[in-house]
Amino acid sequence: MFARSSVTTLAGILGAAVLAAGCREPAPFAPRDPGVRTYTAAGMIASDVATAITLDQQNSTLGESGRRFVKGFNPVNPRNGDAIVVTFFWVGSTNIITAVTDHLTNTDWTPVGNTYTLVEYVTAGGISMATYVATNVQNIPIANANQDNVLAVEALLSDSAADGGIWMSAWSGVGSVSPLGAHRSASGAGVAPTATTVGGPLANGAGSLVYGVTLSRPPVGMDPPLGFSSIDPFGAIGDAVLKADARYSVRAAAGSIDPQWTWFYDATSPGTWLSSGLVLNPPSLHLAFTVQPSTTLPLVTIQPPVQVAVQDEAGNTVTGFSGQVTIAIGHNGGLILPGTLSGTKTVTVVNGVATFSDLSIDQAGNAYTLVATVAGATNAESAPFNIGVM
Repeated sequence: MFARSSVTTLAGILGAAVLAAGCREPAPFAPRDPGVRTYTAAGMIASDVATAITLDQQNSTLGESGRRFVKGFNPVNPRNGDAIVVTFFWVGSTNIITAVTDHLTNTDWTPVGNTYTLVEYVTAGGISMATYVATNVQNIPIANANQDNVLAVEALLSDSAADGGIWMSAWSGVGSVSPLGAHRSASGAGVAPTATTVGGPLANGAGSLVYGVTLSRPPVGMDPPLGFSSIDPFGAIGDAVLKADARYSVRAAAGSIDPQWTWFYDATSPGTWLSSGLVLNPPSLHLAFTVQPSTTLPLVTIQPPVQVAVQDEAGNTVTGFSGQVTIAIGHNGGLILPGTLSGTKTVTVVNGVATFSDLSIDQAGNAYTLVATVAGATNAESAPFNIGVM
C-alpha cells in the first residue's frame, strides 16, 4: 500500500482530472486510423499514428447522486481493443459499488458485456474512491452523429450516495496478455502544504503507462508531479465538496517512478486526500521458430535454414522490428560428448525474421533443442531434433 502522509498521492491528481473532464465534452468526432506500428530492439513501439500507449478518449462528471452513476464517452467511442480505466468517487466510507457494466445509449440500452475489475479501493475522512479496469474491450461501435450509440459505463450502488463523480479514460496500445502491472493506493490528512507519493515507486516496463488519480476534501490548491501529463487538457477540477486531478506518463525505459503531488491544506482548511496509481503494460512480443531445425549429420549445415520470427500477442510477425537474435543450444543431446553449435549465431532481424543459414552441430545425439533470444521479446525454444543418421 502507499505510504501515509499529509500530502496528495498519484490518485489525488488523477481524481481531480476526472472531475474536470466531467464538465466538458471531447472534441467533435473525426475518423481515426489505428496506424501501423514499428518496433525497436528494445521491444518498444518506435512509431505509430497513436504512439505506443496513448490516451484515446476521456470523459467525466461531477455532482452524481443516487444509486446509479453513469457516464458516456460522447461524442466519440473508444476503439475496440482499448483498455478503459474508470474511477468512481463519492462521500462515504464503504465501497457500495455492487457492479460495473457498460451499455450503449440506444433505445434498448444494449449491454456491451466488457468486464470491469476492481483494481483499487481507498477510503479515509468520509470519502471513497474505487478504480476499475477493463482491458481489450470489444463490441464498441463508432458513435454516430445522433449520439444514440454511445458507450456508457455504469456503477450500480447498494445504497444511495451523494456528491459523487466519475472519471474514465480509454487507452490504445495496451497489451492483452499481461495488461495490468503494479498498482497501489494511499490516503492521508493534511493541515499544511506537504508533498507525498503514491506510497512507493511503481515498477514499470519500457513503453508502459503509469496512471494515477487523486481526490481531496475540501477542494484546495494542488501542485502536480513533474513530467506527468494531465488526462484532461484543462487540468484539475472541483466543486464545493471535492477536487481531483489525473496524470499519466508513458515511460521510455523500464524502471520505477515515484510521482509526488502537493495539496495546500492549512489550519483553516484541514482535509483528507485519497490516491491510487496503476501501471498498464504495452503489448508483449515473443520469438517463434517459423522454420524448425531438422535432423542432419554431424558438422553438416542444418537445412533448410532455421528461421525465428518476432511476433506480437496475436501471433503476427512484427515486420518493423529491428534488432539482433542470438541462437544457442538449449538441451544438449550429445550421446558421447556434448555438442557444439557452429555458424553465425547472431543475426539481424529482417522484416521481422532472423535467418540462420549456416548452423551445424559436431556431435551425434538425440533431442537437441535450440534457444533464441533477443532484447525486448520473450525467448523461444525449438522443437527437439537429432544429429546423426537421417
